[in-house]
Amino acid sequence: MNLSFHTMMLLAYTIPNIYVFIRVWQLFISKGYKLHYAAVYLFFAAIYPVSESFNDGRFGFIGAILSTISDYLLPFCLYLFLFVLLFDIFLLINLIIKVLPAKTRKNYDFRKYCLTAILALSALVVTGGVINFRTIRTSIYQIDVPARSSEIRNLRIAFAADFHIDPETEIGFVRRFTRKVQSMAPDLMLYGGDIAEGHHTDMGMAEHEKLLSQITTKYGVYGVLGNHEYYRGQDKGSFFDRAGIEILQDTVIVIGNSFSLAGRLDSHFRSRKQVGELLESAVDSLPVILLDHRPTELLEASRTRADVQLSGHTHHGQMFPINLITRKVYLLSKGYRKIGNTHFFVTSGIRQWRFPVRTTGKSEIMVIDINFTK
Repeated sequence: MNLSFHTMMLLAYTIPNIYVFIRVWQLFISKGYKLHYAAVYLFFAAIYPVSESFNDGRFGFIGAILSTISDYLLPFCLYLFLFVLLFDIFLLINLIIKVLPAKTRKNYDFRKYCLTAILALSALVVTGGVINFRTIRTSIYQIDVPARSSEIRNLRIAFAADFHIDPETEIGFVRRFTRKVQSMAPDLMLYGGDIAEGHHTDMGMAEHEKLLSQITTKYGVYGVLGNHEYYRGQDKGSFFDRAGIEILQDTVIVIGNSFSLAGRLDSHFRSRKQVGELLESAVDSLPVILLDHRPTELLEASRTRADVQLSGHTHHGQMFPINLITRKVYLLSKGYRKIGNTHFFVTSGIRQWRFPVRTTGKSEIMVIDINFTK
């Protein structure tokens, strides 16, 4: 599986780069500079595949530096490709409506300014994406849920997913997240999976665990596992115990005679129960809150007794135009939607998968204020 994923990543990187290399060569580079351009372009284009071959830890500091550069270089290449493609579309339209004379297009200064603009715009988009990623925002929702026999009338939930914490995660980001959650004063803290990366024997996450363990609420801190915990062995580790997070694995618990909380295993776990089967054990007379890492079975969940479902996983694509794909793949890629009697929430994630750039969605903590109605 890892081999096929890395092969797909390499193809997704190589094919657009070939296109960009050829079109920039043809459109913008003067004859006397073509060899210089080829050398510079190929040097930078080689950083990602070289960094991938160095990511096993054997090359220490050099491997880490190359990996960091490639994490910013890949998003830059994505937007460089899109802006070159957009320029080509303009040239195609220009063949029909003749906005730009051929003499102007071939002028050296015009080509120089166009190439500079394409490079600058690509860099600006990535810079904006870095700022957007590093800015933690709060999305606040208010919903009404039948109280049934619940002993409470209001419940404030703080919900986060897709943290992807590993030993290299910036400790300042985790600290800001912890403070942000505490400032919201939630009654219940919930995590929607993909919280921890790395192998379960990693010992470099003590400070991250300590910070997360400082989050305490009236009704506790709970979470479910995502696909990345499954990939990296964190489902067998003790990270969650040390971070003060109780993991629900296809289980339903009753909290304070006020509501039922259910947590599903990720779909990577073949033994996981169907959502209807899982919720059969929920108390009939209490509201039901469901955690499911992936928002892939919303219609099925809407036909159960779940009043609220919280999910993550999608990152809302993380970078444009990938969000256009997640919108097609998932019934709800981010935000809120009510289907039947069930309120669904999908967060775009508190952090990112690999690339520290987010050009769609936001690094968010969802805060859901539930009013239990008679």
